[in-house]
Amino acid sequence: MQNKTTNMKDLKIKALIPIGVFLIIYLIPGWLSGDFYRMPIIISFLVAAFVALFMAPGKKLTNKMEVFTKGMGHPGIMMMCLIFILAGAFANVAREMGAVDATVNIGLHYLPQQVLIAGLFIIGCFISLAVGTSVGTVVALTPVAIGLGEAIDINAAVAVGATIGGAMFGDNLSMISDTTIAATRTQNCQMKDKFRANIKLVLPAAIISLIIYLLMPSTAGEHTITINWIDYIKLIPYLTVLIAAVLGMNVFLVLSMGIILAGGIGLITEDFHFWSFLSSINNGMQGMAEIVVVSMLVGAIVEVVRVNGGIDYLITHIGKRTKGQKGAEFSIAALTGIVNVFTANNTIAILMSGPIVKNIADKFKIAPQRSASLMDTASCFVQGTLPYGAQILAAIGLAAGALSPFEIMSYLFYPYLMGITVILSIALKKTC
Repeated sequence: MQNKTTNMKDLKIKALIPIGVFLIIYLIPGWLSGDFYRMPIIISFLVAAFVALFMAPGKKLTNKMEVFTKGMGHPGIMMMCLIFILAGAFANVAREMGAVDATVNIGLHYLPQQVLIAGLFIIGCFISLAVGTSVGTVVALTPVAIGLGEAIDINAAVAVGATIGGAMFGDNLSMISDTTIAATRTQNCQMKDKFRANIKLVLPAAIISLIIYLLMPSTAGEHTITINWIDYIKLIPYLTVLIAAVLGMNVFLVLSMGIILAGGIGLITEDFHFWSFLSSINNGMQGMAEIVVVSMLVGAIVEVVRVNGGIDYLITHIGKRTKGQKGAEFSIAALTGIVNVFTANNTIAILMSGPIVKNIADKFKIAPQRSASLMDTASCFVQGTLPYGAQILAAIGLAAGALSPFEIMSYLFYPYLMGITVILSIALKKTC
């Protein structure tokens, strides 16, 4: 009996091999080259998927393929992919219509010169909340941040740190962020419920960060930003999508409405014509191709791991060391964060850990919106502070060598405070 139990345990451990293969193939080139984005992540997952296919139960390839494609075509995965596609279309149409530039200009126009660092944090929050991408926000705002840092006589690393902090706040909460989509779909909860749970978790960290930036001394310089009524009109799609999503409208309707609004405004303001509008939708959808393919490959790998007993092994292994809801919530945050350290991609971390987190949450009766917000926040905290993460790498690239990752990391107040609030939220929570 003992040998049989041991053999079953060994088989379940071996079921995790595809995940190990992915991590090895993805990480080793990064460690050797110093560039964690050297190996295309889709190639790493493709190799791991072939290993999973080989390990799928069944003697015939057709039987193995049935298990593999069942995971790839899971309704939850397909729903997530459709949302990714629509979110990509909306974000690209809004950007090409000029909504991002309008948001930056309006923010800079109204902000007093003495509080521009805090203003950069606020603008970063809103842009990322609206467009659903922290990297895109960092790319859009970093040149502005560096220029303003020079204008108000303050360390550029402070300005860039505020920008990245705001970007991570918005990415964590945005209704069209791939992290939010992945977290809500894997935990089977509504976006509005996740938003409400999430805002309570991170708002204290945002407020404290804002106060810190407000208290930082600066010498006001001159800056003149001209805006007109069209800039206000260009904010309408962002505000509409945000309000409609918070009110609980179906996400497909929300994104479709956003695309139509952004396109209509772009046509009226002549930022593009009808055919370029369609091209913008197409390009936005194509821009999500990688994450869609990765999502399907992850679904296939996880299904094979599950059928072979790997998920059960992890749940049992974690469960033995977990005591009550607090322990389970710490496990959820730690698991997501650790995976993010290895993948340097918060969306991938959520996709990989999501099925395991769902099982932990069900076992310990943790509400889906709570587990989704813990996953998303933990991943954004880790991603925002990784010196080899896309956000910091994008910032130092735009700074043209003027800043190092560790200079920026000294002023990432919001991501650090986000991590602290997650820990305190779990530690101080009253469990049933």
